[in-house]
Amino acid sequence: MPRIDDYKKAFEIAKSDLEKANPKRIADQSGASLSYDQEGSVTLSLEFLNKQLDIEWPSMKFSAAKDKKEIPIQQQVLILHYLQGCQGSKVEGQWVAYQEIPDGRFYLDAFVQRAKQPLLKAFGSTPDLLPDLAKQLYDAQPFDHGDVSVVVRALPKIPVALLIWRADDEFPPEASILFDRSIQEILSAEDIAWLAGMIVYPLVGMAGKKDHGT
Repeated sequence: MPRIDDYKKAFEIAKSDLEKANPKRIADQSGASLSYDQEGSVTLSLEFLNKQLDIEWPSMKFSAAKDKKEIPIQQQVLILHYLQGCQGSKVEGQWVAYQEIPDGRFYLDAFVQRAKQPLLKAFGSTPDLLPDLAKQLYDAQPFDHGDVSVVVRALPKIPVALLIWRADDEFPPEASILFDRSIQEILSAEDIAWLAGMIVYPLVGMAGKKDHGT
């Protein structure tokens, strides 16, 4: 698992690359918006997991638009990589499993432990909780795969589908996480595994509170 120093190094590398870029072009390609204050300072605003984030340019200082709190550095690095990777990519509407993504098999164990297995454990026996909680947390939309499924718009150009199959007489419950094929043009397999965990973990926490009646 990466250490905090690894994230700081990754942040600086991505920041160094992006600060040379035209912020308007980055905003246009990534689905973000730009604003300018009276001093000419530039802020890029971007929706991430149903929360509006502000990014000061070119310092790349992140804050949540609602409460101005800084977000975790893991999320900052992921978003910088997203901004770097959006080079005119468009959502294709073709869904792929994680192992179909280039280098996905190399990180598959981490992906399963970080995202797929927690999703299954939290919702395998109570799949109907998933749409309600995902709607509350991410404004997720219904999906037409599996027995119960939703699509989360993680970032403007990155939809992620969460699917549950109910248990029956022959098979236990199963879970799957699918990605639009275009994601492989934007993020690395490692980043995609981290993103999946960032989506699933808050849902698991909400499901746990439901189980305990809170």
